[in-house]
Amino acid sequence: MLQKIFYQEKGLFLQSLHPAASITFVAVLLVLAVICEHPLYLAGILLVSLLALWAADGLAAWQGYMKAAFWMVVLVMAINPLINHNGNTVLWQGPCLPLYGRPVITMEAIAYGAAMSVRLLDMVSVFCLFNLIVHPDRFFGLFSIFARKSALVVALATRLFPVMFAALENIRDAQQLRGVDFSGGTLRERAVKGASLFNILLVSALEDSLQLAEAMHARAFGSGPRSRYRRDILRPRDGICLAGNILSLAASIYILARGLGNYTYFPELSRLCGGSFSLPALAAVLGGLSLPALLSWGCNHCHYLKLKI
Repeated sequence: MLQKIFYQEKGLFLQSLHPAASITFVAVLLVLAVICEHPLYLAGILLVSLLALWAADGLAAWQGYMKAAFWMVVLVMAINPLINHNGNTVLWQGPCLPLYGRPVITMEAIAYGAAMSVRLLDMVSVFCLFNLIVHPDRFFGLFSIFARKSALVVALATRLFPVMFAALENIRDAQQLRGVDFSGGTLRERAVKGASLFNILLVSALEDSLQLAEAMHARAFGSGPRSRYRRDILRPRDGICLAGNILSLAASIYILARGLGNYTYFPELSRLCGGSFSLPALAAVLGGLSLPALLSWGCNHCHYLKLKI
């Protein structure tokens, strides 16, 4: 079950992108989720993230992330109106309490908490997308040119938990085939059965580490210039995605600098589509960010396009 939240090779379009293109796509989404304040921009980023997750066959994994993020969203929505008393539209005013004062709940504070909750969902969705489309080895392979030993250490560290979870599930399945019932018996018996799992896992981890050391020694790691088993090349699909993401980021910075995407929550809420807000600008930003998902859909339905890019 936990394997769904880690990277799994499925031969998808988004997984075939160059690591630089994938990382740029994820980084632009994350940056925009941090710097944008307008609710429509935050909602648009969430929509683009969901579109990319759909293209990466990751909606099931995203639901697992949302189960953990749901309680954080509820906490933000509940606490923000209680501690943030800014805003002119008072919805409820309670009696004066000792050491706290008079509790006041305003519509602006609720709206701000809702916007921050959407931003939190944006960031969780972006990290989920990163885990699904960017292979850890290819990601750290980009930095191996400058710091190969450090990149190797970090790559091995990021693989630790996925490999351990997979090994633990295999050990558990093997024990169950031999008749071990982990859910039956007293608490002490279940604890003993669980401890046996971790003992086997420890032995398996030590054997894997020895095999890794032998493999590195057999390949003469660190004895000379670094060689490459696989070379990532830039293809037209990577250039299209990179161009769309960079243009979206540049357009967003220009929009924010010109005040076309500003939104104020206090002391009164701004109009969603009023003032200096530009709907075509929002459409341009989201359109550039949607290119990877649209290309994925196109390659799945048009083999000619897949061959050309």
